[in-house]
Amino acid sequence: MEGKPGKLSILTNGIIKENPTLVLVLGTCPTLAVTTMAMNGIGMGAAATAVLVFSNILIAALKNIIPDKVRIPCYIVVIAALVTVVQLIVRAFAPEIDSALGIFLPLIVVNCIILGRAEMFAGKSGVFDSALDGVGMGIGFTLALTFIGSVRELIGSGSIFGYSIPFATNPMIIFLLAPGGFFVFGCTIALVNRLTKGGVKRKSFGCEGCPSAAACGRKQEGGCEA
Repeated sequence: MEGKPGKLSILTNGIIKENPTLVLVLGTCPTLAVTTMAMNGIGMGAAATAVLVFSNILIAALKNIIPDKVRIPCYIVVIAALVTVVQLIVRAFAPEIDSALGIFLPLIVVNCIILGRAEMFAGKSGVFDSALDGVGMGIGFTLALTFIGSVRELIGSGSIFGYSIPFATNPMIIFLLAPGGFFVFGCTIALVNRLTKGGVKRKSFGCEGCPSAAACGRKQEGGCEA
């Protein structure tokens, strides 16, 4: 039987080994939509990290009193409340980020990274470990968005963090559009695989992590296909 992961392992898993964007391939929609600029990536990553950390803490603290049959609706209520708070803070102190992120800021509520960590980790772990998991996953998400946003902004706009780069002439606008986003996203995943020499394992989520497992007949047939 494998022992429980250490505190440092929990914190660092989300950065490379289980990076939510580049390894687990979660949250792809906001990743492609908001990464036209590096600053947008930081803004979305910071907002998602705040929601991740506090939702993990609250869910871990309340997991013993939340009825199992309604745990997913309860998780969503907690996440939605936190997203509302974060959105109001961003709107008050960083209106330009709020304007740039648009609808994707409130849509953090349905970001599968947030709900996935609540279901797979916070609902089964202690408060401190859940906080570490949220921080690690948030850092990994932020780094991925910032890197992709930096590449797309540099090639597509000839700037980085809003500052023009003298040698970046003839920017290719396609990198600011959906095809360019998919291309940079795919290349970034390939780069991670190359740097880790394929050592990053992609996790498959079995029946035990599925909210519909109790009502699914396939659980008795040997589980769902990966």
